[in-house]
Amino acid sequence: MYTFSNKLKIGSFILMALGILGIAIGFISAPSTVEEAKAIVASHSEGHGDAHGAVEPHGATATDSHGEAVETHGEAAEAHGGGHDSSHDQHLLHQLQNKPWAALYVAAFFFFMIALGVLAFYAIQRAAQAGWSPLLFRVMEGITSYLVPGGIIVFVILVMSVLHMNHLFVWMDADVVAHDHLLQGKAGYLNPTFFLVRAAIFLAGWIFYREYSRKLSLKQDESDDNSNFKLNFRWSAGFLVFYLVSESIMSWDWIMSVDPHWFSTLFGWYVFASMFVSGITVIAMVTVYLKSRGYLPDVNDSHIHDLAKFMFGISIFWTYLWFSQFMLIWYSNIPEEVTYYVTRIADYRLPFFGMIAMNFLFPVLLLMNSDFKRLNWFVILTGIVILGGHYMDIFNMIMPSTVGDQWFIGIPEIGAVLFFAGLFVFWVFRALTTAPLQPKRNPFIEESRHFHY
Repeated sequence: MYTFSNKLKIGSFILMALGILGIAIGFISAPSTVEEAKAIVASHSEGHGDAHGAVEPHGATATDSHGEAVETHGEAAEAHGGGHDSSHDQHLLHQLQNKPWAALYVAAFFFFMIALGVLAFYAIQRAAQAGWSPLLFRVMEGITSYLVPGGIIVFVILVMSVLHMNHLFVWMDADVVAHDHLLQGKAGYLNPTFFLVRAAIFLAGWIFYREYSRKLSLKQDESDDNSNFKLNFRWSAGFLVFYLVSESIMSWDWIMSVDPHWFSTLFGWYVFASMFVSGITVIAMVTVYLKSRGYLPDVNDSHIHDLAKFMFGISIFWTYLWFSQFMLIWYSNIPEEVTYYVTRIADYRLPFFGMIAMNFLFPVLLLMNSDFKRLNWFVILTGIVILGGHYMDIFNMIMPSTVGDQWFIGIPEIGAVLFFAGLFVFWVFRALTTAPLQPKRNPFIEESRHFHY
């Protein structure tokens, strides 16, 4: 039986405490008035010595650009400029108020998607009746235990969005919808009630499968036959159908709808690739840690090698989907589609191109060599880079549509990551203490124990 070490437990508590402090600072420092928002932008611009995040009144900019032509409009132009400035200032206020919420949401979804990615990998191993992986099933079951707290937190954030406690989803604002014909056309699908119903169904389905499969897995250890194993196989095969549909719709609802004027038919697969490789990476990292502590004696270098191969292969798959989505949209150059990338390249250049390097170049260069896949410390190093890259991937999906060009990695972002990292570590490693780390009566346990590549 695994024992949750005091050092790791205390470390997770410290991360959560620091994270809560950072999150609180983010919410406390958020502006409550337009004047405070302007002051924050001005101080941020002066502190960096550049134009990033700087906002000037639109009326003044127009006058400087067009000179006398603007002045000839007289009072009508001034009234229009004043109204436009007022709308822009209100938008700026909403962006800065969104910043701590967006930071919280990005981190909450990122750690939740790791557990969801592991659940998919676990179900695939069960449905495929893979012979190499049963020694890792308890590790996967421990990681997927985070679906409960992680899913509840994400759902609460979605409920708060419906209650207008934040402005993450612009289509939830009735005033915006009233002046937007496109959103009116999508109102049958994008409406708060149906949105929450879908979210509840998806979360219930994912958590039910995880809990039921775990129950069958533990019962198999005490059983005299393989009936529980066979039942788990059938449930896993059926669950994968539900998962493929629900994960795609979830990605449309929870991520793509923050920018409801843009869509991509590849988006569900793209998000799946990100969560899948992140989940496999965490399986490898947790396995390496437990093996180093002497808890998985039968796990050998070939198991680590196979996990690293999946990290490498799914990173290539993610790159293929990213490029396919980007290339087709960029080449067609349809304004309502290409704006998505224009915004990110213009305002998010560092995280946008940095994410590509971390999610493609690093895994290719570091994991191409077969021998490196057997080095535990090398797998951990590569895993850290991959996880950082996919956090930036989610960051790039959410931030441009919620905070615009008012982004930077500050206290709210760091605090949110620390809190959810601490919660994730605590919940996962506590779950690992509740059952033996090695299944006893899995029909393929001997094949897994003697697996060599």
